[in-house]
Amino acid sequence: MYPYILSIHIIFVVCWMAGLFYIVRLFIYHTEAQAKPEPDRKILSDQFEIMERKLWYIITVPSMWVVLAAGITMLILAPAWLQQPWMQIKLCFVAGLIVYHFICQNKMKQMAKGIYKWTSTQLRIWNEVATIFLFAIVFLAVLKNGISWIYGLVGLVVLAMILMSAVKIYKYYRIKK
Repeated sequence: MYPYILSIHIIFVVCWMAGLFYIVRLFIYHTEAQAKPEPDRKILSDQFEIMERKLWYIITVPSMWVVLAAGITMLILAPAWLQQPWMQIKLCFVAGLIVYHFICQNKMKQMAKGIYKWTSTQLRIWNEVATIFLFAIVFLAVLKNGISWIYGLVGLVVLAMILMSAVKIYKYYRIKK
């Protein structure tokens, strides 16, 4: 039974992460559409709101719940995992990803009300936060031992610096055009 639940867990992690990555891309485009003249701004905003809502409530939210249900089921089937330090750390990152999920949901609701608090550059950086969570969770799940996850954590910090630099470089070239 465990391998089937694990398979479902992995499949829906992919779906959930795809939703989280794409929703923030939509937020970026939605925010940038606010600089367009009317009627383009209204048309684009209405379309982005539809796309965001459908992506969120049809794919992203259900995927998150399936991931959590499968994860809890696996822990019920193998409760010894909860005693492992790597699993405890992984669950902290999962909790962070859930917080990230609900912050994205809040951003979507704000944008639907015409509230745009973050710039497109801030949203691009925000999009990389999900990447950092994904790397941390996968490395912890695969490597499982203390020394490996310490190296993984150092690698995660380096990855974060590379991603943030890439966002800044992209902004530089985008503005230069």
